[in-house]
Amino acid sequence: MVDIDGVISLFGAPPNAPGGRGPVDGSLHSIDGMIHFLSSSAAAHLLDLRTHFDLVWASGWEERANEHLPHLLGLPPELPFLRFARNVPATGGPAAGQAAGQVTHGHWKLESIDAYAGGRPLAWIDDALSPACHEWADARAAPTLLVQTDPQQGLTTREAQLLAAWARELAQA
Repeated sequence: MVDIDGVISLFGAPPNAPGGRGPVDGSLHSIDGMIHFLSSSAAAHLLDLRTHFDLVWASGWEERANEHLPHLLGLPPELPFLRFARNVPATGGPAAGQAAGQVTHGHWKLESIDAYAGGRPLAWIDDALSPACHEWADARAAPTLLVQTDPQQGLTTREAQLLAAWARELAQA
């Protein structure tokens, strides 16, 4: 599961500007009228990780990820993407339109991620993993790895190596 903002589309000062955190390869793009600094390093790591993982967009971008990222970063076209319920409360209480007794796991992405993953092993890369995400991951029967990124650096070599090592370990088990 791959988030985009804070993983591929980086936040904060441009990486080489005063206040930035060092060089990150990438470029600025206008996407739907918003400027995004897209990390080509993160894209390269995702391409390498495809040997171990089936990549799935887990981002509020939903289908727009496939409209923009493949041709801008050389990523595979038409990756699966998740759709998310709207108005999911951060507290985990019922959202408007939810049936009584149906509650979220406490993070707006968890319902969709859980439904898509089912009982399969799962790695999730995101810059905004909450304690609810860790509780959910710990409670899953299937192996689950949460990888938090720094939103100014995105997916770096450190996280990519962690993901690859975890996948190799699972393959040997």
